Amino acid sequence: MIKNYSELNHLVDNIDCVTFETDAKGNFTFLNSVWETYFSTTVKESIGKNYSDFLEINNIEESFNPIDLIRRVKSQITITYKLQRASKTKWFRIYIKAVYGVGNLPIKFTGTVNDISDLKERELALEKANSSKNNFLATMSQEIRIPLSAVTSLANILLMDDHTPEQQENLKSLKYSGEHLLGLINDLVDFNKIETGKVKLVEKDFSLNSLLENIKSHFGLRAEKKGVVFNIVKHHDIPNNIIGDSLKLTQIINNLLNNSLNFTEKGSIVLQVNSLGIERNKAKLQFKVKDTGAAGNQDNRNTIFDSFINGKSVTSNKGAGLGLSISKKLLQLQNSDLVIENEDGQGASFSFEIIFEVSSSVHSFRPDMIKMQSSYQPLKINVLVAEDNKMNVLMLKPFFAKWNVTYSTAENGEEVLKYFEKDNFNFDVVLMDLQMPVLDGYKATRMIRNLSDSSKANIPIVAFTAFAQTDIKEKTQRYGMNGFMSKPFNPVKLYKVLKSYSKAESQRDVG
Repeated sequence: MIKNYSELNHLVDNIDCVTFETDAKGNFTFLNSVWETYFSTTVKESIGKNYSDFLEINNIEESFNPIDLIRRVKSQITITYKLQRASKTKWFRIYIKAVYGVGNLPIKFTGTVNDISDLKERELALEKANSSKNNFLATMSQEIRIPLSAVTSLANILLMDDHTPEQQENLKSLKYSGEHLLGLINDLVDFNKIETGKVKLVEKDFSLNSLLENIKSHFGLRAEKKGVVFNIVKHHDIPNNIIGDSLKLTQIINNLLNNSLNFTEKGSIVLQVNSLGIERNKAKLQFKVKDTGAAGNQDNRNTIFDSFINGKSVTSNKGAGLGLSISKKLLQLQNSDLVIENEDGQGASFSFEIIFEVSSSVHSFRPDMIKMQSSYQPLKINVLVAEDNKMNVLMLKPFFAKWNVTYSTAENGEEVLKYFEKDNFNFDVVLMDLQMPVLDGYKATRMIRNLSDSSKANIPIVAFTAFAQTDIKEKTQRYGMNGFMSKPFNPVKLYKVLKSYSKAESQRDVG
């Protein structure tokens, strides 16, 4: 039991933080001795002074309004304060609580001040490291996408011509492999986005049969080369035309198949698609990947969904990596989950269930290349292509020739602006690369939007880029761009975008 006031002071002085008390106006009435260590001024000199004499409002991280305590909007407030001393920075966590009296008016304030400098420095270092990592991933993905764009675009160009069935199958596999590699790059870049739950579903009509055919075409060759049998078994009641996020479904299935192939040295891998019933135009489908590999071992089950996990104790240098972790998170986004089954030594079985809406459309399910090869209307359009990579321009050339597109090129933003200075300017749309030398696409777009000639200032500008930052689409909108086209480009999507800005389309709208 504390016997007197001096004992109380002694006890408070031994607490490893500042404890204080002020009157109703914020003037200090009590401070323990730790105050002198933190703020290099004596307790005697500080008593009677107002707390605001020691706090610079610009150094408070949070939105701080002391009136909230007086008006009882809040009964307590916690703020983070930065104190700059010569070349050294100190961080404090300040806790303030109001004590109310008659009429619910504050009669005094009490609180503590804790030194959190070590914790804050670690936090800032982590933020800096994350920022560096994100910038590195964004830059590397940009560098990887440039040659990848050439690979997938060449495959698309070759698929425009007639080939033997074997050649056609090989070209489809090449195209699918490029698209799969692009998906892996996106996995890596967007992993933090998935971790924070910011990934959104993009649901639209798609053909489940076409999706499975693409998977069989690509994965069957890989399994065959390893000597593993691969089959797809589909329930007879499965609807073909459904509405959902086909890209994420493909990503999940590919991750499961890649994991199974990684762990399976011999035997088989089977992808089963089962119908669990259709009710009120909603189809509940189960997807199951079964293999004869080692991933089903009990030692791996506890950690197999962890990021960057490596099961060395069982499988030498074979690890599940990001694939299963990402798949699990993507399924949770769709109110589903990934389940592992089977006993030790009998392989693994991964399954998940998703509810899709059954689509009534019957025209939007032909593969992209088939649709592109069918009849099309020549495009009455003049396009300005802002692109510093000659290979990317070369990839556009055969498509533009086939679509009767007139176009000119510019290698940087300054060359783009020179076209706008010409009296005979007659472009209908600009395909604007974002990362160009001299003047990038963002700045060039902003300068175009500020032109005095309204017809030039309002020209449609479509971002055309391999840059893979997760906020890239939002950023292009902020700079006044009308659309977004990623590289490697999908020929069908590019045709649709150009068609929407063509003169023929504009004349039809007017008519």
